[in-house]
Amino acid sequence: MNEPATQTSVEKLTSFYARRGKYLFDFITSFFLILIFAPLMILIAILIKLSSRGPIFFSHKRVGLNNKLFVIHKFRSLHIDTPSYSEKPDSTEDVRITPIGKWIRKTSLDELPQLFNVIKGEMSLVGPRPEMPFLAEDYEPWENQRHLVRPGMTGLWQLSLRRKGSIREGIPVDLEYIENLSFWNDFKILLRTFKVFWDDNTY
Repeated sequence: MNEPATQTSVEKLTSFYARRGKYLFDFITSFFLILIFAPLMILIAILIKLSSRGPIFFSHKRVGLNNKLFVIHKFRSLHIDTPSYSEKPDSTEDVRITPIGKWIRKTSLDELPQLFNVIKGEMSLVGPRPEMPFLAEDYEPWENQRHLVRPGMTGLWQLSLRRKGSIREGIPVDLEYIENLSFWNDFKILLRTFKVFWDDNTY
């Protein structure tokens, strides 16, 4: 894969928002979102436990800020005999998905536990896709720049058409996000995320 003509600018990463403001915004917003969604998260946990055997949460290692590994948490939507690194289901009719899993994947409610990753400073509300370690091992230096910021629950790549392509095809989108890192851009991405959630839930 050829290196793009421009490298990610480090100037955006030295701004007050990048160094302090982004985490402060993430922490405060996530704290209130956890309070708001707490009853729903408890209900989802109960339904998962009642509808299929296995743990409530699916936990997996991901590559975070400065290539530091952390454990990401989601509500479990697949049966426990599904291999951790198997191909991601592309339909709610996939037999590996639990009855409750179809609903929480369709609505993206399986992502809610990641709010605790945000509170801990391991993730951001907005940022590049959290990458699996075995994929990041093969990154070239320019691709590895996506780890100069915390991975996000949502982001420019997550909302782009390129998410339909291969994982590495989305890296330029992640770098574009970092190039234009600002509170205003994060705010617009969050608004777009809520719009997609309410207007057109797609699997």
